Amino acid sequence: MNNTKRREILTRLREQNPKPETELNFSSPFELLVAVTLSAQATDVSVNKATDKLFPVANTPQAIYDLGVEGLKEYIKTIGLYNSKAENVIKACRMLLDLHGGEVPEDRDALVALPGVGRKTANVVLNTAFGWPTIAVDTHIFRVSNRTKFAMGKNVDQVEEKLLKVVPAEFKVDVHHWLILHGRYVCVARKPKCNACIIEDLCEFKEKTSES
Repeated sequence: MNNTKRREILTRLREQNPKPETELNFSSPFELLVAVTLSAQATDVSVNKATDKLFPVANTPQAIYDLGVEGLKEYIKTIGLYNSKAENVIKACRMLLDLHGGEVPEDRDALVALPGVGRKTANVVLNTAFGWPTIAVDTHIFRVSNRTKFAMGKNVDQVEEKLLKVVPAEFKVDVHHWLILHGRYVCVARKPKCNACIIEDLCEFKEKTSES
């Protein structure tokens, strides 16, 4: 995969979706932080169903902290791993109140220091809430990057490093969303829908399917 191909791929994805957005529902950096934390090993749809009930009741660190672990569980018990997620979110709320005045810090190290927040979650918050040109690599982006040969790596860190290196600056803020959506709806895990793919002729995946 050369840089000319990469630029054309990104150009087509941008033309198809000029202003991509996350499919998680949120209206503040804190709501996004909670939603992304809850989304680990869960679908955005399942998270939205839970947060659509939670956020009207509690959508600040203090309000969610006041619910307590057991109170929060009642809202998120339909999401996988809800026990540990509830504990992490409550601990994170306490840290936000104690260390950051109840605000979500625009700082990767401070975000990663929060319970339940890893590099991927921090990157999503920095990108989506604050407009940083970060690239959070999830299973979809990892698959698409390797399958197409756009940015190959043996693990998510390697793929992130490669993407940051090869994606031109003008595309960096949005590439995270384009690749996730492409992986979620077109370049799916088992049978990629190659016939319906707008970048099929540029993709270097050798085992293309007739799915559409």
